[in-house]
Amino acid sequence: MKLALVSLGSLGALAALASCAPVGDRSLDFRNVADDQPVRVLGEAESCITTSALRETRVRDEQTIDFEVAGGKVYRNTLPSQCPRLSFNRGFTYDTPTGQLCRGEVIYSIERAGADLERGVACGLGQFVPIEYVEPVSDAPATMGE
Repeated sequence: MKLALVSLGSLGALAALASCAPVGDRSLDFRNVADDQPVRVLGEAESCITTSALRETRVRDEQTIDFEVAGGKVYRNTLPSQCPRLSFNRGFTYDTPTGQLCRGEVIYSIERAGADLERGVACGLGQFVPIEYVEPVSDAPATMGE
């Protein structure tokens, strides 16, 4: 079994990022992602990613996970439905005998039971959309001398 845990971000960063919207392709609407920063969609969605290439995962909310693979490429997966408590412990587990995570496969949220970690709710994966993070654009006027 593969275990993927994601560390908690700072609350200040969460608040600042929550109001950001994506740029680029508007057909994929990521504006409701709770822990988000602006992103640009880089291409067509893919059905699978190879687990041996995974470098990091970031649970954005109850329905959104970003998967970073070797080479720095990032895929955003929007689950078909909410996955209760996924963002609370910001981690999940999965079993995959094929060495790939694919659309429709099941992940399990992590539940803390005292000092132990246990499998929680089972949730299906969606498509893997290639994205890149972009710098937020400020609405504030530019100031001289800074």
